[in-house]
Amino acid sequence: MVRCFLINTVCPVSALGAGESRVLYCRVFGPDESIFTDQNRELSPEERRVLQREKIAVVARQVRSAVSLSREAAGRLLVEAVPGEEALALQEADSGVLRLRAGDPFPEEMSALWLGVQSLGFTLVCEPHENLLLAEGTLRTLTRHCLEQLHMLGQGSEVLLRSNRIDALLSRLLPHGQLLFLNHRFAQSLEKEVSAYMAK
Repeated sequence: MVRCFLINTVCPVSALGAGESRVLYCRVFGPDESIFTDQNRELSPEERRVLQREKIAVVARQVRSAVSLSREAAGRLLVEAVPGEEALALQEADSGVLRLRAGDPFPEEMSALWLGVQSLGFTLVCEPHENLLLAEGTLRTLTRHCLEQLHMLGQGSEVLLRSNRIDALLSRLLPHGQLLFLNHRFAQSLEKEVSAYMAK
């Protein structure tokens, strides 16, 4: 099962410090086990939300670091893509997998698959027994739809204002956090459904 999907900044943003990352969108699937631990039972709902935001921020910082290291190791310079070149930007995206040890930040071990496209990082946090190839395919499909349909690479793109569209994508491509095995015919019908919804 996928535990969460998040979109965050992976390049310096003027309003943030040098090593910081801003979470632009996050969707958590399933129950949060940290709520049920003995030390967190007496937390108020607001304190639980703050704790969850802190966990997501830890993942975002780790992804930002991984993207930066990957780009430095490859010797790539960040070249801004113009609107309409989303497919090319996705092909040139940096990608990788992080192992999140138990307690850092989730109670049990997790795997985080990430794609660094321009200044954005797209991440799926999965349970360790998940099929990582299937998760990578799902992440690439989600990222492609976000880039093409929501025009996230353009100047002034407001990811926060388009969260309902990202929610709709997730409900179709990743229902309740479950990875879907897609045959060609089902994938085509899903593509048509998503495109029709995004055209509204």
